[in-house]
Amino acid sequence: MTTTGEAHTAAGTGPWWWVGWRGAVLDAGLALASAFECGGEGVRFAHDAGLPAPVGVVFGAVAGSVLLVRRKWPIAVVLVSIAITPAQMGFLMGLVGLYTLAASELPRRITGALAGMSFAGMLIVTFVRAHQSVVRGDVPMGNWLVPFASITTAIGMTAPPVLLGLYMGARRRLMESLRERADSLERELQLLAERAEERAEWARNEERTRIAREMHDVVAHRVSLMVVHAAALQAVARKDPEKAVKNAALVGDMGRQALTELREMLGVLRTGDGLDTRVPSVPLAAVGAAAAAAASRAAGESGAGEGPSLAEIDELIGQSAAAGMVVALSVEGDLRAYAREIEQTAYRVVQEALTNVHKHAAGAKTYVRLAHRVSEIAMQVENECPPEAGVGSSVALPSGGNGLLGMKERVAALGGVFVSGPTDAGGYRVSAVIPA
Repeated sequence: MTTTGEAHTAAGTGPWWWVGWRGAVLDAGLALASAFECGGEGVRFAHDAGLPAPVGVVFGAVAGSVLLVRRKWPIAVVLVSIAITPAQMGFLMGLVGLYTLAASELPRRITGALAGMSFAGMLIVTFVRAHQSVVRGDVPMGNWLVPFASITTAIGMTAPPVLLGLYMGARRRLMESLRERADSLERELQLLAERAEERAEWARNEERTRIAREMHDVVAHRVSLMVVHAAALQAVARKDPEKAVKNAALVGDMGRQALTELREMLGVLRTGDGLDTRVPSVPLAAVGAAAAAAASRAAGESGAGEGPSLAEIDELIGQSAAAGMVVALSVEGDLRAYAREIEQTAYRVVQEALTNVHKHAAGAKTYVRLAHRVSEIAMQVENECPPEAGVGSSVALPSGGNGLLGMKERVAALGGVFVSGPTDAGGYRVSAVIPA
């Protein structure tokens, strides 16, 4: 089927080759008008040809009704109009046929060729008829006006419909291009919206993971030490009252610090500061920031607001030693300043590894090794087999399985390598290397 300038953007609802009923009614009306025109002109044609008038009327009506198929076969309509031009009929069919042909998607060379044929046919027929009228004296004009009238008539019957058809076809193609571009833009916007939702969901999940990791770092170490000190306090309460008082003070200090840090993290989740002030929601990023700030103060009061650093490793080791752990620290290379994220991550790895020793290997001797290299910092926490292998911690500290995962995520975020696993001697080793 040949398109003729109508937009085919949806499935056709009209009969046969028409897109809609409106186009079918329009073509039927044009075909009826052309049939009446050609039928009326067929009387004169029959008279000139020496045929009965009804024959000319039928011939003209049949030729004019060809306009009904202008959308499907525009070339055939134009050829029929050219063929009946000598009979001086089909002017409406010629105009509409040329317009339909020019507005269609057919190659322009075909349109130009048929338009040229129509122009030539109209020029010759008009010239012959005008000359005959001048010779017979039916039209009072000189012979010099015959060519002018012929050319003017041929141009008037050919150029306007072709130019209008070309314009309407170009306009239709432009509108279709703009519509396709708008549809493409709509699809792109929808895709961008879906991707934005995916990124938002990913960000929420990442922030939840960050909050869980920071809260674990804040709470797990201090609470683990509190449980260890409480168990030691219970064991020496009657035998060594002085040591019991010292352990009780440590438990109290650690408990207060843990409560303070938890209040700071959970405070941002409040829906309002008073009865009249209400906050609909708090972004997860704010919770994560508060959790990170609280976690950064977990190393001690001296580092508040700046986060733990490698300079506080001795204090961390001292806290574990005070809880009864036999721990040895060895440092290779010269201590130097690193980026804040690197020092915090290194500190957290050592802290969480010591916490795991308290949980799962109470009483085991532990070695903490730090190595300051040219382009990286390495740390390793290794514990020997506990005194009673397989029994585990007598304090029965719970484990959520998030410590090793949190350490691995922290190290991987900085482009480092994290490895953990049991040793051949029955202990456990945690190693990490972070680019510096």
